[in-house]
Amino acid sequence: MSADITLPFEKGSHVLFIGDSITDAGRLTDKPPYGGGYVSLIQALVTAEAPELGLRWSNRGISGNTVRDLAGRWQADVLDERPDWLCVKIGINDCWRGVEGKTEEAVPVGEFQETLAALLDRAVAATGCRVVLATPYLIEGDRSDPWRIESDRYVAATGEVARERGLPLVDVQAAFDRVLAHTVPADWARDRVHPALPGHAVIARAFLDTFRALAAGDAGVAGAN
Repeated sequence: MSADITLPFEKGSHVLFIGDSITDAGRLTDKPPYGGGYVSLIQALVTAEAPELGLRWSNRGISGNTVRDLAGRWQADVLDERPDWLCVKIGINDCWRGVEGKTEEAVPVGEFQETLAALLDRAVAATGCRVVLATPYLIEGDRSDPWRIESDRYVAATGEVARERGLPLVDVQAAFDRVLAHTVPADWARDRVHPALPGHAVIARAFLDTFRALAAGDAGVAGAN
């Protein structure tokens, strides 16, 4: 990660992250207000790099959430907060509950894509915020693994939402694929989903790469480099 984090934020901007347990990372229990994961790392690094910006940060991740859960709290946790920047990372619960046979709790990929797109459109229309969309992931290098096959469908759906709207995409799956070329999944997470601190650093780096690309005028996919 470069020591020089080129930033796209204006002074006083409110940057809000929303998602599931990976975003939550204990922020509602023992690690308030940002959690002990990638959001906290990003907040610390960006604040250290540019304290003069006076950015305001919010973490609205909740463990276990699917895109349906985000829809239920979108007004209170996003629209009413009026963020200038909205960073959304969701999808693994939507996927794995189907893999585990919990069909009533799973969110089919078509519904996932449609709901995610509608939520982002609502946020932009209501607040004028800049949106950064991040893919779900499975820390598994074997692309023939059944769960990886299913997860990749949600990664692709997230990418399609970003492409249709011209949004910057943080390809977290690609970021983990890059490090898995030299390591094994257990080096990053015991369950291939909930990362230890080095895994959160992989996610944070992917976000910072995206912010750097935005500041340079490139709104394309980041995270795979």
